[in-house]
Amino acid sequence: AWDRSRRLTMDREQIARKLFEGMPDALVVADREGIIRVWNGGAERIFGFAEGEALGQSLDIITPERLRERHWIGYEATMRTGQTKYGAGDLLSVPAIRKDGAQISIQFSIVPLRGEDGDLQAVAAIMRDVTDDFAERKALRAELAQLRRG
Repeated sequence: AWDRSRRLTMDREQIARKLFEGMPDALVVADREGIIRVWNGGAERIFGFAEGEALGQSLDIITPERLRERHWIGYEATMRTGQTKYGAGDLLSVPAIRKDGAQISIQFSIVPLRGEDGDLQAVAAIMRDVTDDFAERKALRAELAQLRRG
């Protein structure tokens, strides 16, 4: 049982730092222009770019070329309006690319980051590599379709 007399000895900043450093998911923060400003260890593991390689780069480094136009239309609309349909815990599933050029499937949600004045300053994305899950579901759907055709 939990001993209620025991107190958490870390403050919010320490917890945030440990979470940022240790979380297995990618945490990527991009500014209004889509330039990467934060890149954690999970992002390094998933995408293959070291922090120093990713910081200051455009989100294009992880966006497949064929999807970049659509990505930037949505990104610019979010920055202009301050509204996104993916900010309330909704997951978006999209292809992404790794440093080695391999395509992966990711799921992510975003957290709009607003300044003191309420203006949207940046967007934080929490991303997970779901490539294996996506491939398994695709194979199962194909198998089910084959069985139905019988």
